[in-house]
Amino acid sequence: MLVLITYDVNTETAAGKKRLRKVAKKCVDHGQRVQNSVFECLLTAAQYVTLKAELTALIEPETDSLRFYRLGNQYKQNVEHVGVQPAYAQDSVLLI
Repeated sequence: MLVLITYDVNTETAAGKKRLRKVAKKCVDHGQRVQNSVFECLLTAAQYVTLKAELTALIEPETDSLRFYRLGNQYKQNVEHVGVQPAYAQDSVLLI
């Protein structure tokens, strides 16, 4: 399923900046950045549950926020894009 993950981490402190880096790194490991704090992730249901728990454990709920938009497996008909395309299509084969 395609999951859109957005976050806002308070970076007024050194600890907040560290949390931001950890959240971004975790998202980069599981998906593609499409905006500064927005990631598209193709995940199984089990991967989604695990990633959500890991990200939730990283933030401070009093000052930070996470949003998860589950677009499902038929996401292609629900996503429209205008402008520069992402670096790669997540559902295609990536050869390195």
